[in-house]
Amino acid sequence: MRSFALASALAAASIVHAGPTATEKELPRRADALPTVTASGNAFWAGDKRFYVRGIDYQPGGSSTNSDPLADTTTCNRDIAKFKTLGVNTVRVYSVDNSADHKDCMQALNDAGIYLVLDVNNPGYSINRDNPGASYNDVYLQSVFATIDEFAKYDNTLAFFSGNEVINDKPESVKAAPYVKATTRDMRQYIRSRKYRPIPVGYSAADVSQNRMQTADYFNCGTEDERSDFFAFNDYSWCAPSSFEESGWNQKVKNFTGYGLPIFLSEWGCITNSRDFEELSALMSDQMSSVYSGGLMYEYSREGNGFGIVELDGSSSSVKEEPEFSKFASALSKYPAPTGDGGFTSTTASVACPTIDGTWDLKDFGPSGLPAIPDGAMKFMSNGAGTGPGLKGDGSQNAGGTSTGTAAPGSGSVAATSSNGSGSGRPAPAMDMSVFWLTGVVALFTLAGTLLL
Repeated sequence: MRSFALASALAAASIVHAGPTATEKELPRRADALPTVTASGNAFWAGDKRFYVRGIDYQPGGSSTNSDPLADTTTCNRDIAKFKTLGVNTVRVYSVDNSADHKDCMQALNDAGIYLVLDVNNPGYSINRDNPGASYNDVYLQSVFATIDEFAKYDNTLAFFSGNEVINDKPESVKAAPYVKATTRDMRQYIRSRKYRPIPVGYSAADVSQNRMQTADYFNCGTEDERSDFFAFNDYSWCAPSSFEESGWNQKVKNFTGYGLPIFLSEWGCITNSRDFEELSALMSDQMSSVYSGGLMYEYSREGNGFGIVELDGSSSSVKEEPEFSKFASALSKYPAPTGDGGFTSTTASVACPTIDGTWDLKDFGPSGLPAIPDGAMKFMSNGAGTGPGLKGDGSQNAGGTSTGTAAPGSGSVAATSSNGSGSGRPAPAMDMSVFWLTGVVALFTLAGTLLL
């Protein structure tokens, strides 16, 4: 009986460690899921390690094109191979089809160690800066929420952008700010209502000096549910040859010191002269790490604007590397991410909303008011968004029920947060499972020894 028990125990052990025999063909192993990234204090964290965005903007056809590079496995696999050569850890995609399947491309990105920062808008479904009130409606939010549904399931979805350069250098564009901020609030509420993990949500601001700080403060003021998880902006002020001081980046670090949320560059890479990508010498140093969390170089493919570092030939496998490709790869290698916590600030707090003046005039909403979520969109919080309209839908600009009033502060709060955490506070270190495996092995042999007695 003891011999049978011992044989059974040893057989069980062999099953646990079973692998293919010499005649079996072992399938290629997929990489483990990347650790999810969270926002805490004024930094991003992958598990318990400080995370810096070292990435590239990616939208073959241009950032305003109505196509989805992550739904075409031929396209994404072609380009992911180049991303691995560069050594980036993040890509930003400006437009996706929320009715399509993205499993294969997201897995390929994961296997390459690459995260995704995703814009939830597309040309047909977005806030219209010229008529923001009409475009903030339930049809628009259904598309936004459907995009969240599709990408929340992937651990390498790093963050969502609620808008891109909606507020620009035209004075009248600031009237769209309350609607973009309301969308940010609604996205954060939807993520928590649907019990997803706390995926960061923020805004990508234009490279406009006259309202940059007001925009930043606006997205970090108000009640907790109204604030963004991070703030990003586009910056082309470092034009080679330049430096941390000459570019004015030193002053921006001073301006954003104490801001209290993670900050990164959603686009960077001036082309006025040559491109040497020496911006990374500052961005990846202690000159900036206490305030900034990296950035995304604009852009991967050359789209007639001179910014790209490769030439693509439609959907073919042909990729021609421009000289800037190797320069960018060399700069990423030369300037690695800072070690340690980079001097981050562990606490975060809201700032005062910018005062109304000749540059910042939000009309009837005043300094801090926001439109209430459209009545027709509230059902999505409990029922989900359903199938997204994709890139061929009828569009949302004037399509649905709009907001009918001003929101009460705190109206976007959710009492029951995700089972994975509320998103506040520094994330706990990832659990090391090896101790449990070792404990199991010790227990097994202890049992075997006991049975032999």
